[in-house]
Amino acid sequence: MPPHSPLPTSRRNYSWVDRLLAPADEALKTLFTASHSVRPYPAEFAAENLTLPEQRRRAAGLMRVNHAGEIAAQALYRGHALVSESPQTRAAMLAAGREENDHLAWCARRIEELEGHTSVMNPLWYAGSFLIGALAGLAGDRASLGFVGETERQVVAHLQGHLQRLPAADTRSRAILQQMSSDEARHGHEAMSAGGATLPAPVPALMRATASVMTAITRWI
Repeated sequence: MPPHSPLPTSRRNYSWVDRLLAPADEALKTLFTASHSVRPYPAEFAAENLTLPEQRRRAAGLMRVNHAGEIAAQALYRGHALVSESPQTRAAMLAAGREENDHLAWCARRIEELEGHTSVMNPLWYAGSFLIGALAGLAGDRASLGFVGETERQVVAHLQGHLQRLPAADTRSRAILQQMSSDEARHGHEAMSAGGATLPAPVPALMRATASVMTAITRWI
């Protein structure tokens, strides 16, 4: 074969082991390496007004919960993408996950500014959310997209609650959560517009209960 001739091409059938290697690598990077955002930091030009230790602890606790939520979101989207049979749905899930990575980086940076810490439970939240995402994806694209739509609707409600609970002077955290809320609302709208099905009433209720347990634990550890 001449030195510069193209190599022959062939189609390879990837095993489940092959298909799991990339998500495993992504999980390790998400959990154990620093995240970097593509978009600008929303709090870049907001003043740092928190000086009282109690205010800073309160804000750090809220941002720790939001950081854990973004860890779970990464896993949820990747679990969906792993099992989706539709290339369009898979691409949409991965694109949303990349945008969620911005949120992860912003929350981590704000926690560092507040001299707080991220949750030690993050590996558990990631594993559980990845499994939930994969199971939802196995139910088919309409159910999967509906699950994402409902998840994002609940996340927006959660973020709006945190905006009310932040110390009034915390303009930096507020700027971050406002941008995150806008992004999450768009993700949910896109999922439902792509054909997401409305979930039966018991499912959203169970999702809220699970999120409440996660939030209560993460607030402190």
